[in-house]
Amino acid sequence: MATLRSILEKVKIRGDILLGKVYGYTDKFGDLKEVLLSNTFTVVPSLRYGISQKNNADIQLVIDALEVAYKNELIDSFCIVSGDSDYTPLVGKLKSMGKFVLGISRSEAASNIFINACNEFQFLESVGKRNVEKPKRQKASVSTEEAADESELNKLLTTVLEEQDQDEIYASELKETLLRLRPDFNEKAYGCATFFKLLTKLANRFGDLRVHNDNFNVMVGLNSASDNGETIPQLTRENWKEAFAAQIRAYKEGGFDRVNPSILKADIITAYPDFTERAIGFKRFSDVMKQLEKDGLVIVEMDEQKTMLIKLL
Repeated sequence: MATLRSILEKVKIRGDILLGKVYGYTDKFGDLKEVLLSNTFTVVPSLRYGISQKNNADIQLVIDALEVAYKNELIDSFCIVSGDSDYTPLVGKLKSMGKFVLGISRSEAASNIFINACNEFQFLESVGKRNVEKPKRQKASVSTEEAADESELNKLLTTVLEEQDQDEIYASELKETLLRLRPDFNEKAYGCATFFKLLTKLANRFGDLRVHNDNFNVMVGLNSASDNGETIPQLTRENWKEAFAAQIRAYKEGGFDRVNPSILKADIITAYPDFTERAIGFKRFSDVMKQLEKDGLVIVEMDEQKTMLIKLL
């Protein structure tokens, strides 16, 4: 369920979900019902017969997507949660009609052909934010429940801002996006009369947000570690294994069995911006993977496309 929520959050940051359909749904996914219904998804029935069920669902998805593309002018973007190269012709057709196509899939199941065909592609491991959380400072003493609520909101706002192309956006835009993600949001629930006061409160408490007035418009952006006066963490030959082991545990706790090494490297760089292989005694990232394999943390594999994957142990 957490993975589905992460996907929906990623899409809602970009705009409203006008139409959602689920293919291949069975009773074993019953715990997803509430999330699907609350986001107005409909389940497309698929009769189970022999080994052709997947093909039936694939064909139905293609038919439905093209029908929507031709008939509904309001929809200008499509998100396909799959890495199957069979959908590449569909992506090409949608793009030729001026539609934007976002693909999302586990790195172990993503086809390079499908990845390159999409306007944008996100690995599910990255969508789910499986990187290790950094400790946050809190300036004021607050109740545990209040701190948890504000911490969650601060994390959500940070995620929204990280998805923006600009360094900062209008507070009104940020609130509009927040309401798509959390329709029941209300500043007063956090003890603030206005959204500006809430943003200022979060900025002072956690230090992630940068809030200021620009010609009577409230602008919001993200602070860097140096802006917060924080020391940027470094990976060395002495501590790198602990950091990589923690990141691997985070993936496993998120339900992933295998990941693409590029995902692991990206998350390590997010936590340690100055990371380089040479700083920890290696020439290439593949050498780091081989050392982790020797240490019993992963198994290095190659898929059918000769792409390296790491199996998490």
